[in-house]
Amino acid sequence: MPHAVAVHARSTQLEQVGAVALFGFLGALQFSIAVAEILLTVTIVCWFVLIVLGHEPVAVPQFFWPLVAYAAVTLVSTAFSPEPRVSLLPCKQMVLFLIVPLVYRFATGPRAAMMVTVILSFAAASAAIGIFQYGILHYDNLGQRPQGTLGHYMTYSGLLMLVIGVALARTLFGRRERTWAALVMPALAVAVVLTFTRSAWVGACAAAALLLALKDLRLLAVLPIVAALFFTLAPAAVTKRFISMFDQNDPTSRDRVAMLSEGWHMIRAHPIVGIGPNMVQVLYSEYRVPDAVEATNPHLHNVPVQIAAERGLPALAVWLWFIVGLIVALAKRFRVADERFLAAAALAAVASMLAAGMFEYNFGDSEFLMLFLTVITLPFAAARTAAA
Repeated sequence: MPHAVAVHARSTQLEQVGAVALFGFLGALQFSIAVAEILLTVTIVCWFVLIVLGHEPVAVPQFFWPLVAYAAVTLVSTAFSPEPRVSLLPCKQMVLFLIVPLVYRFATGPRAAMMVTVILSFAAASAAIGIFQYGILHYDNLGQRPQGTLGHYMTYSGLLMLVIGVALARTLFGRRERTWAALVMPALAVAVVLTFTRSAWVGACAAAALLLALKDLRLLAVLPIVAALFFTLAPAAVTKRFISMFDQNDPTSRDRVAMLSEGWHMIRAHPIVGIGPNMVQVLYSEYRVPDAVEATNPHLHNVPVQIAAERGLPALAVWLWFIVGLIVALAKRFRVADERFLAAAALAAVASMLAAGMFEYNFGDSEFLMLFLTVITLPFAAARTAAA
């Protein structure tokens, strides 16, 4: 009996440490990837020890298995890459898929809603930093954009885009703490607008449209009003950037169209295993079309095309399996869940990722992927009791 008590006490301590580390990871993610990775490692260790020493079963939501298959297909593509060592580097990103079972294990019950509060609170602070950079430090042009404390404005805007969906979902569907979510929304929206990142704008609009439609189709009438306010209040440089999306002579737009052609040539040449992960930039000159603007690019600025070109059509099929299965599961949770806003937030995250992913390879951004995997897992974790 004393041994059983000791084992239970140790498991309880690991449970608490793992949960606290996961909370810290979600907060740090929006400010420092290094600190976030340390806290994520602590969470993984706690989870692993609970499984090995506590003899806990490994529990995961169903959508985790397509991610496992995606990782396996990626390794196959790496093995056939012309430079396997170069292709092996991004494979470490597959470890981030462990965030799904971690959140599923440590964010059970009411903790899931608490984690949303943490995400929103730290995002509000991050948005304030971006607004300060724009207004005071003059990060107000395409050469110098607000990026918070992160390394790149694309990562910064991508995280803000996801959190906007979370905040709006809680405002529309939440039963508690809706006021705080509504209060941080303006700062999040302003910050993402000031990043000049068009793909994040598209993603945020897609998330907002989906959430408004889920609540009441008549609420979609709000979007034209928001658009009118945007053109009225936004700085001239921002509105000019928005209009450039529809300018066929805009260099970045022309280059993205060219990259679709280049991606098609890569897929046609290597349909089964792709050209290899991390090989787009290495082999870019071989597939570059005359209409391309840049001499090289690190990726093809389109998630489905990037996956198919790098890893082959089977990898794209597995990724689509993941997306479709996830959407179906989230739709079911939205209809029956006590905390509907969690399922709504996850659906908004998927919508924004897909919409922005037509113009940016956001699924390959580690920080973005971390927060995305967390948000989509929370509805399923909330359905589990602490005893589970």
